[in-house]
Amino acid sequence: MEPRNESDVSEFFLLGLTNDPKLQSLLFYLFLCIYLATILGNLLIILAAVSDSHLHTPMYFFLSNLSFNDICLSTTTIPKMLVNIQAHNQSISYIGCITQICFVMVFVGLENFILAAMAYDRYVAVCHPLRYTVVMNTHFCGLLIALSVFISIGNALLHSLMVLRLSFCKDLEIPHFFCELAKLIKITCSDTLINNIFIYFMASLLGGIPLLGIIFSYTQIVSSVLRIPSAGGKYKGFLTCGSHLSVVLLFYGTVVGVYITSEVTDSPRKTSVASMMYIVIPQMMNPFIYSLRNKDMKGALKKLIDRIPSCL
Repeated sequence: MEPRNESDVSEFFLLGLTNDPKLQSLLFYLFLCIYLATILGNLLIILAAVSDSHLHTPMYFFLSNLSFNDICLSTTTIPKMLVNIQAHNQSISYIGCITQICFVMVFVGLENFILAAMAYDRYVAVCHPLRYTVVMNTHFCGLLIALSVFISIGNALLHSLMVLRLSFCKDLEIPHFFCELAKLIKITCSDTLINNIFIYFMASLLGGIPLLGIIFSYTQIVSSVLRIPSAGGKYKGFLTCGSHLSVVLLFYGTVVGVYITSEVTDSPRKTSVASMMYIVIPQMMNPFIYSLRNKDMKGALKKLIDRIPSCL
C-alpha cells in the first residue's frame, strides 16, 4: 500500500458497533434515548444547583461543572453516530475526525480532573471541617477548574497536532463509533513510536496524578470517619462522600474495563462496545446517582420541577 499524507485523505469511515441493519436501527433509538437522558439529567442538575441558594457551595459548583462536561462529552460523540446511522453513511471528514479526537480528549481529561477536585473537596469537608470555608473559597475553586481546562486543552491539542504528521494507507476504516486516538493510530502507515510513547506518558501523568489524589483523599476520609465514636457520625461521614465515590468507581471502573478488554480480546467490535461504557454510560448515570443519593439535590430538583408549570 502506498502511504498518503493528510492532504490526500479527505475522510475516514466509522464502522460503528455492528453491520446488522436491524441492530443498527435498534442502536439508533437506544443511543438517542441515552443522549436525551444525559442532556436532560445533567441540565436539571445544573439548573437545580444554580437556582437553589442552598446549593451554592463548592461541592455543587464542581458538580455543575461535571454535569456540563458530561453534556459536552456526549455531544461530541453521540450525535455524529446517530446521523451516520440515519443516513446510512459511515464517513467522517479528516478535519472532523481530528476535531472529534481533540474534543473527546479535552472532556475526558476534564472529567478526570473534576472528579479529583471533588474528592479533595470531600477530604477537606470531612477531615478539616472548621477550615472548609477558608480552604474551599470561590477563588480557589474557580482556579482549580480553570487550571483543569487549561491542562486538558493543552494535552488534547498536543496529541491532535502529533496526529497531523501521520500518513495513512488505503485502509481508512476505523472500527469504532467515534474517532478515538488509539484506533486512528493503528491504521496509519507512519512510524507511531513517538505518538505511542507520548500517549502512555501523558496518560500516566494526567491520569495517574488525579487518581492518586482521589485515592489519597479517600484514604484520609475513611481514616477520619472510622475515628468518629458514634455509629451515626460514621454513617453521616460516609454518606457525605457516597455519591461522589459511586461516580468515581463508575468512571474509573469502566476505563479499567476498557483497558482489560482491549488487552484480552482481538475483536475491535468488542473493544468498541467496552469503550461505550466509559464514553457514554457514566455521563448518563451521574445525574441519577447524585439525585437519588443526595437529599439536598432531591429537594432542589423537586422545587425546580414544581416551578416549571408556572413558567410555561
